[in-house]
Amino acid sequence: MPGTRNTGVVALGGIAVAALLTVIGHLEVNDDLNPWALTISDFAVSDRGGVIDVAMVVLALATVAVMYGLRRAGPPPGRAGELLLGAWVAGLLLAAVVPTNEPGTAMTSAAYVHRYASVVAFLALPVGGWLLARRPDLDAAARTLRTLALLSLTLAAAMVWSAYPGDRVLIGLAERLLIVTEVAVLGTVAVIQTRRVTPARGA
Repeated sequence: MPGTRNTGVVALGGIAVAALLTVIGHLEVNDDLNPWALTISDFAVSDRGGVIDVAMVVLALATVAVMYGLRRAGPPPGRAGELLLGAWVAGLLLAAVVPTNEPGTAMTSAAYVHRYASVVAFLALPVGGWLLARRPDLDAAARTLRTLALLSLTLAAAMVWSAYPGDRVLIGLAERLLIVTEVAVLGTVAVIQTRRVTPARGA
């Protein structure tokens, strides 16, 4: 059976594809949309079922590959980190399936589901990354994972401030920086996985 190296390669490939699709999605939407003032979800809803939604699904699948690699590495401490990665996956998939409201329109029930699924995902990944840094097999990246986790939580707080008392000022910029740092958490784990081969169980 293949070891964690293959799962790392698959995860990095999925991350790259998701990033490319997201860029394409931004280029395809209406030029009137401002990426600094609007979230990625605002762009996605204007092209419902388009490449940004697909990118979210691809990123979720890339995370599943990372989780599979973590599981094959053995039963380490910090299993809660894997569970939080699962929450990130569930939040991503739910946000991809259930759209937010069109910019400038009233929030619908579906939009609230989308919002809270996104909140769960955005919070679960950095906390999960912090817990994963405790794993012996990720010891080489522990400092990087903790730094990225703290940066992600800081950006998440900035996004919350923008969404409420900040009158959504630069919310799009805050969200995109947040996503970059959170995907970097996944990428860091995937890179470590590409450097290691775990023998098949029972071998």
